[in-house]
Amino acid sequence: MRILIVGDVVGRSGRRAFNNLTPKIKSENNIDVVIVNGENSAHGRGISCSTFNELLAGGADIITSGNHIWDNKDVFNIIDREPFLLRPANYPEGTPGKGFCIYPYRAKNIGVINLSGRVFMPTMLDCPFAKAAEIIHDINKSCDIIVVDFHAEATSEKMALAFFLDGRVNAVFGTHTHVQTADARLLPKGTAYISDLGMVGARDSILGVVPDLIVEKFLTAMPNKFEVAAGDCIYCGIIVAGDDKTNKTLSIERIYEQV
Repeated sequence: MRILIVGDVVGRSGRRAFNNLTPKIKSENNIDVVIVNGENSAHGRGISCSTFNELLAGGADIITSGNHIWDNKDVFNIIDREPFLLRPANYPEGTPGKGFCIYPYRAKNIGVINLSGRVFMPTMLDCPFAKAAEIIHDINKSCDIIVVDFHAEATSEKMALAFFLDGRVNAVFGTHTHVQTADARLLPKGTAYISDLGMVGARDSILGVVPDLIVEKFLTAMPNKFEVAAGDCIYCGIIVAGDDKTNKTLSIERIYEQV
């Protein structure tokens, strides 16, 4: 089993890069399943029906999200009916949508869990550690493979969750900060880990946004309207490979391409 996991897709430029490069990466690397974070796919904030469908058309099988999931109100038209569109599982009870899914692929069931951190993030969320343990307990017997998208700000919180889940899931990968980290590795008990996948978006940008707008905000402390940057893009993610007989994780490889 080979799973391609792709970082936050930012706006139109990111969607185009994802759609242009994903089929090539799938073909060249014998990819079975594609997971992508799509919470910034609609104009850089949120996800809409059309951007959701565009990511599916580009090769995505499961789409995760994070703190921007509600920024585009169009998401409420699909969040409860699309089985493989996720929002963080540790949102309060009664929140629309779901935080995990079981994706069937051939003879395998792949569990995907989406969680949000609480350090420098919204604090009204449930504990991601407890929620992860609860979901894994519930789905473990139904799944051959389990992976976790931890949408969080602090690398310490991401690492802590990864060590907490080491040996219980196949992979824990961080999203949200849009900058790919260089720490992809297998943890001592066999779980693949990276602090942040990075993004799919304009290379000459600040987290996918026009640089001048971000610089102005730092200089003036005044609000302004962010605009998604255009131009050449980067495509960031990982490939997680597992043993088809034992379902144990064998390797994690970083993907960093220019489009």
